Amino acid sequence: MKTALVTGANGFAASVLCRKLLERQYRVRGLVRKGADLRLIDGLDIELFYGNLGGPEPLIEACSGIDVVLHLAAAYRKENVPRKTFWDVNVNGTRKVLDAAVENGVKRFVHCSTIGVQGDIKNPPATEEHPFDPGDAYQRSKLEGELLVRETFRKTGLAGTIVRPVAIYGPGDTRLLKLFRHIDRGTFRMIGSGQTCYHMVHVNDAVQGFLLAAEHPNAVGEVFVIGGENWTTLNELAEMIGAILGKPVSRQHIPAGLVWAAAVLCEAVCKPFNLPPPLYRRRVSFFLKHRAFDISKAKRLLGYTPRIGLEEGLRQTAEWYRRQGWL
Repeated sequence: MKTALVTGANGFAASVLCRKLLERQYRVRGLVRKGADLRLIDGLDIELFYGNLGGPEPLIEACSGIDVVLHLAAAYRKENVPRKTFWDVNVNGTRKVLDAAVENGVKRFVHCSTIGVQGDIKNPPATEEHPFDPGDAYQRSKLEGELLVRETFRKTGLAGTIVRPVAIYGPGDTRLLKLFRHIDRGTFRMIGSGQTCYHMVHVNDAVQGFLLAAEHPNAVGEVFVIGGENWTTLNELAEMIGAILGKPVSRQHIPAGLVWAAAVLCEAVCKPFNLPPPLYRRRVSFFLKHRAFDISKAKRLLGYTPRIGLEEGLRQTAEWYRRQGWL
């Protein structure tokens, strides 16, 4: 029986990963922060290890007796968060987990990066070799963390893999809740042309990718994009959600330049008061930056096969939102 450490085990994708590892007869240890919301892993037979990636204390004991580390924990995008926070967690925290893995002789290390390290994809779809072009502090910190992982693999011989998932969604996540709500209420208006490419992956398929990275011999030393079978445009995504909800989607579009200017103004007004802006450039960039990727490498080397189509995954997500009383 192998033992796996999952960092950020109480998170959306990580909690599903913990369940799948248990089904595969792993012993699972979850690294979580003290005081963290543990509802997603409530009742799971996992050992909790309390530690803070962004703090000064080492995490050597977290990897004691561990065969496989799956490092999913990260500081995600939030407004009004000091830039230093992203580096404390996504770079220095990653360094601490790497040091602990090397110190304890861990056999396999899977690092969760992000497609954001490649930024706006000018000529989609992009492969893993597409140039780096991070667009914000979060993405830059994730890139620095990924480069640190690569260098550690090279210097220490630690067998590892880097996974860059596209946008992970599915029951249990709220990434798409605002979009579903606006379409459900008839208040959705597309910003810009709506022809921007967007690539998503159901959480179960994303977890399949992480497991293959942890177990497949071809994964060692490689970088893989893990995504759904197909990407879509934002127009197509909105229409698909509207059809699932049984609601018409407005064909009215709002000029992107106008919304971008409003976001700049909101940020400027709110920043002196340390208030989260109701509109900000990063949110607007969702409608402007292409994110579409080629997953053929993961298919070819790992046998990765996305099993849940976008329409079915969105239907599952809508049903989960309804069960929560959100739609």
